[in-house]
Amino acid sequence: MGQLEDMRIFVRIVEAGGIGKAADQLGLAKSGISRSLAALENRLGVQLINRTTRRISLTGVGHEYYEAAVKLIGDVSELDALTANAETSLQGHLRLAVPLSFGLCHLSAAIDDFVVEHPGLTFHIDFSDRHVDLVEQGVDLAIRITDLKDSSLKARRICPVRLRLCASPDYLETHGTPGHPDDLKNHSILSYDIGGGTALKLDDGKGNVQLVQISSRMVANNGDFLRDMALAGHGIVLLPTFISWKSLADGGLVSVLEPYIPATLSAWAVYPQTRYLSQRARLFIDFLTQRFGDRPYWDND
Repeated sequence: MGQLEDMRIFVRIVEAGGIGKAADQLGLAKSGISRSLAALENRLGVQLINRTTRRISLTGVGHEYYEAAVKLIGDVSELDALTANAETSLQGHLRLAVPLSFGLCHLSAAIDDFVVEHPGLTFHIDFSDRHVDLVEQGVDLAIRITDLKDSSLKARRICPVRLRLCASPDYLETHGTPGHPDDLKNHSILSYDIGGGTALKLDDGKGNVQLVQISSRMVANNGDFLRDMALAGHGIVLLPTFISWKSLADGGLVSVLEPYIPATLSAWAVYPQTRYLSQRARLFIDFLTQRFGDRPYWDND
């Protein structure tokens, strides 16, 4: 291996937290990773990493070398991206982490089209709503639906994510239609479990946010399940329109409290600050942004 490749492996060892994890992420033998690190240290004539049986830690010079290596690798990647022909089919591996419902409902077709356009790409995709540590797991890019408070990540906005309170016509006929957020206290609420407490934040469209305390009849960590429970008449649910759009269009669900529209979130493509965004990841984000836009197809109606 050349020095630049040894440098890349060294950076991955540091970010993964160990030689074994780096080997798993890179798809290389652990012995090969160890030899690469040893070759780099021998070439430099210094020890970069303190090794123990349970953990690794950077030496003082190792920390300085890591920071310089991250910058240099980023500069090389940027030069490659600027030089490469944009029309050339992309090559290499792209490791993604995407939310379960959004990924299956809307990213599957997008990834299909992108792979057809770039058959040299291979994908490794983690479909999960859990919070993934991008650095530790070796993820190139994650899609997150949030207001993005995590300042440790770089991000690009892909599209808005609009929310709606909705229920089945049968439920509303039996229990009545709420006319004010306070009325939700007297209704069965189906809640998405995101660890954010029991309150709903509603916006009256005039910049006033109202916090409504609710008692949930059913709590789950999957929006598709909650939509199905709402369709079955079990209560009122707050869902992103990318999950509820078809049910709202065919009348299976009805939007309620429309004057009190919940705040719009966004779908973001995020990646670690310490990792330069590869050309394949950059073009994939461009592709998703153009495909969904400020008015994604599930909001056309």
